[in-house]
Parts: sequence; C-alpha cells; structure tokens
Amino acid sequence: MLGNTLRNFVWEGYETKKGKGSLGQMVENIFFLLETNNYAGADFSDAGMELKCTPLKKSKQDEYLIKERLVCNMINYCEVVKDDFEHSHFYLKCQLMLLLFYLHQSNSDNLDLEFIFSVLWKLPKKDLLIIKHDYEVIIDKIKQGKAHELSEGDTMYLGACRKGQKGESLMKQPNNPDIDAPRRAFSLKMAYMRTVLEFVVKSGKNTVSNVGGAKSELVSTNALLKHSFDDIILNRFLPFLNMPFEKIAKRKSVNISNNPKNKFAMVSNAIAASAKCANVNRSEEFLKAGLTMKTIRVQANGIIKEAMSFENIDYIEVAECEDWIESRLYELYSSRFMFVVFQEQNSGKEDYVLDDVFFWTMPPKDLELAEVYWKHIKDNVLAGHISESYWWKGADKKKFHVRPKAQKAIDLAPTPDGKGAKKFCYWFNNDYVREIVENRRKERLNA
Repeated sequence: MLGNTLRNFVWEGYETKKGKGSLGQMVENIFFLLETNNYAGADFSDAGMELKCTPLKKSKQDEYLIKERLVCNMINYCEVVKDDFEHSHFYLKCQLMLLLFYLHQSNSDNLDLEFIFSVLWKLPKKDLLIIKHDYEVIIDKIKQGKAHELSEGDTMYLGACRKGQKGESLMKQPNNPDIDAPRRAFSLKMAYMRTVLEFVVKSGKNTVSNVGGAKSELVSTNALLKHSFDDIILNRFLPFLNMPFEKIAKRKSVNISNNPKNKFAMVSNAIAASAKCANVNRSEEFLKAGLTMKTIRVQANGIIKEAMSFENIDYIEVAECEDWIESRLYELYSSRFMFVVFQEQNSGKEDYVLDDVFFWTMPPKDLELAEVYWKHIKDNVLAGHISESYWWKGADKKKFHVRPKAQKAIDLAPTPDGKGAKKFCYWFNNDYVREIVENRRKERLNA
C-alpha cells in the first residue's frame, strides 16, 4: 500500500466517502476488505488494533512534517464520566494502533492521496501512565461542570481538542445545565505525533513498529506508578527553594565561572534533569508533551527586565495555515510551560535565589488575544509587510510582540513571494511575564 493510492485498489462502483474520518473508512473497505462499523472496540478486534490515517505535509526543505493532532474519539460529556480510564472508549481502542501516514493534498479526492509510512504503535507503559493522568484531569473538569473551560494546555500527551467552529456544535455537560460546551475529542497532541514521525524517519524504513523498544527516560515508569509527572519534577526543585543561585550551581556541579549568558537555564536544567538527560526540553517526555521549561528573573523591585522569546516565525507556515487552531503558534501558546523563577534579594546585587517553580497554561482570554496577534502577523506576511514598522511592539502593551531574537539578524527566512525576509520571532512582553508571576504569587498566598 505504501507509495500507492487507494485508486490502485478500488473496484468499479465504489462510492467515495466524504468528510473527516472518511479516509480511514475507505482504507478499511478497499484495502482490508472490512465493513465499516461503530463498534466501541478496536477496528481489528482480534488483534486489538485500531486503524488511524493521519496526514503529513512537506516543508520547503522537502521534509515530512506532522500536519495535525491525531483525533482518537469524540467526547460525550454526559457519558464519559461514567467510565474509568481502563474502561474508556479511548483505552479500549487506542492502546495499539496501525498508523498510516499519508501526504495531504488540498482539494484531492481521497482515492488519490499517497500513503508514505505505516507504523505499528503500541502506547508504551510509561506513556499510558501519563495519558491516564491526562484523562483523569479532563474527566475531573467535566465532572465539575467545567467542560466549557477545557484546554489542550491542561494536559501532557492526551488533549481534548476542539471540533467544529467557534460557537458551533455546543453540547450538554453534566452538573452545569446552564452552560453548554464546545464539542471536543480525545486526541494525541501534535508534539506527541511529531515524536512518532521522528521515530519512523530515524529508522530509515517506511514500515516500522515500536513494540518492544526502550528509551532513556527523564522519569521512570516505576516513579509514575506512585506519583504524577508534575509532582516528580517539582519535587526535584524542593530542596533548592530559597537557596542562592551560586550555591545551587555548586551543588549540581554546574560550571558558571565564565558567567555564561544562559547560566540560569543551565542550573534549572541540572535540577529538573537530575542527571537523567542533558537537556530537559529535548527529553522524550517534554517533547511528547510539547512542554517547555523557561527561566524568569525578577529584580528586587519586582520588575522583570527581559521579555520572553520563542521560536522564529515560519512565514510559509503562517501564510498557508487557514485555521488558527491548526497553526504552529496556537500549538506553541496552548501548550504547557514550566517556569523556574529566580528572585533578586537586594537591588542591583544580582543575588538571586530560587523562588518558585510551577506549570502554567495560557488562560483562554489571553489565547483569544494571541489569535488576534497571529491574524495580524498573517495579514502582514501575506501583504509582504515583514519589517519592524508593521509588527506589534512591546511598547504597545498587548502582551505579545514581534522582533528579532538577535540584535544583528542577517540570515533570511523563506517567504511566500520567494524573496526571503529578515528573521523575526514570537515574544511575550516583559510586563506579561510579570503578570504571570504576580498571578502565581497571589495563588500561593491564597492557597
């Protein structure tokens, strides 16, 4: 099947199916000669294996990229609260999946989509423990009558992604008859699917399996049987709270004698990694979750001098992405962050101590502003207006801005018109970072 399309296998008279999920049904019918069913269990019931088709796109460098999260099953708010994880629709269907990656082509008939890779993917035991916790976080929110407040940033690997357009397809939820909630589905996040694709590409084969594979780990399976991922990581910081930065560096054998620019990140990484990996942001768990650790320095007067930088803007991706929820910026800003806060004790002395460590997700109202920010960037990219004079600036006090990461950025990034343009990146304003820290401190005082 790989390297082919369904048109090579279809028989005369077969009625092409339309809509989301239709490609998977067609693969079942045409290639595997299975009848479509609504059975709660896996598609291949004897093997306990679910079939999932998921799209790829190609970059300008001719590399395959994940196009979207992997939707697993719709969430019926009133029914899903009745089952524990081990009896859930998700668990019964998705422990073992045959993932068929195909190349997305706009406006193409499903029969003409080319299949590139096949992966027999068994959710590793450790991943299942994290996913179980994610599932329980989602279910707890639904039980509280807060299904309308669900966010993909609530969880690590398993998300509750929006289905349908904003304001459409609202559903009843338990314990809150006055507020209907947007339709959502359980899904494996784009960050998680990116690691699956990386696993395939690194294998050098177009058909692979992860069954029986083992990896180095930031957090052990045994530890996850006793504690949540968040608690394990946060507990690594507890012995160092209120300790001077230099003393922590010495305790963790981090060489800061040359006063490196990233010394606070180096020390934070040494604590979080606990000698398990070189860079927590590149660890298996952080990559699968799309989780990012960032350090924040608060001066003695409460001011946060530095804005927070993110990745460079991919002008091609921005121009081609039609839906905010499918954009790279949405994935980035709706993901979870782990903030490590260092507090200066005396003004101008730079005598920082480790003050706090916490996980954070962007509030919905700020994510709505981020959508406006993204649309403004998109409109300017499409108009060819890629320069400082067009972007949001820090002085505008809009929480986000655009500027180069380096003072003298000379490399050009590809643009839709083919001319190339100066590299700019996404930023949090320093006053927005201060707002995040102050809100966290209020939470601690009220706890």
